[in-house]
Amino acid sequence: MKLVNVGGGRQMTISIIVPVLDEGALIREFLEHLRERASAAEIILVHSPDSEDVQEQTAGLADRVLACARGRGVQMNAGAAVAGGDAFWFVHADCRVPHGCLKQITRVLQDPRMMGGCFRISFPRRQLIYRVSDLGGNLAVELFGRCYGDHGIFCRREVFIAVGGYPDVPILEDAEFYRRIRRRGRTRQLSSKIITSPRRYQEVGPYRLTASYLLLSLLYVWHVPIPILARIYDRLCLCDDEPARLPN
Repeated sequence: MKLVNVGGGRQMTISIIVPVLDEGALIREFLEHLRERASAAEIILVHSPDSEDVQEQTAGLADRVLACARGRGVQMNAGAAVAGGDAFWFVHADCRVPHGCLKQITRVLQDPRMMGGCFRISFPRRQLIYRVSDLGGNLAVELFGRCYGDHGIFCRREVFIAVGGYPDVPILEDAEFYRRIRRRGRTRQLSSKIITSPRRYQEVGPYRLTASYLLLSLLYVWHVPIPILARIYDRLCLCDDEPARLPN
C-alpha cells in the first residue's frame, strides 16, 4: 500500500474493501480495473465461504482475500477489521470507478471537518428511466443524506470505528452507515461518477425497481422501521428465497 499525496497536506493511505457474492469471472476483470485506477490502495476482497474459484480469480490482484459469513454488512466489517489504511473505501465488484479516485478521496479527507463521503452514480444505459434513477439517487444524497452502497462510500478509519461499522440489519445497511457518519461531522458527494451495473434493474424491470426504490427511500426518510422496509422490499422486488437486500 502506497501513500496518496495531492500536495500541501498529510499523505494518506486508503484501503478498498470489496464484498463479493457469486460474482464469478467478473471478479478478476473488476480487480484488474481497480488496480489500474487505484494502484496505490490496499485492496481487500471479502467473499462468502460458498463462493467458487475466488482464490484463482484474485491471484496477484488483491492484497488480502477473506472468507466470512454471508451478508454485505458482515463482509465489509470483516474487511475493515484487517485493513491498514487511514481511510476505508467500500466498493462493489460490478462497478467502474473514476480516474483519479484516490486523489479525490484524499482531497476531501484532508479537511479535518470531513468525516467521509461518496461518489455520484451513473448507469451505462441510454433509456430515460435510468437517467431518472441515477439522478434520483444522486439528489437523495444531496437533499436527504440517503446514500446506497453503489455510490462508493468512504470514511476515515477512526470514524468507522467510532460509529461501530456497518449495522446488522436485513436491508439498507449502507444508508444506516452513511447516516451514522453524517452524525459525526460533514460528508461530501463528489462530482465524479461511479458507473454502476444495471443488472438488477434488468432482472426485476427498470420501471418496477425504480418505483420500488423511490417508495423505500421515502419510507426510510420518514423513519419507517427497517424490518418493515425489508418485508416491503421482499414483496416488491424479490422473486426467490434470497434474503432481503437492496442491490446497492
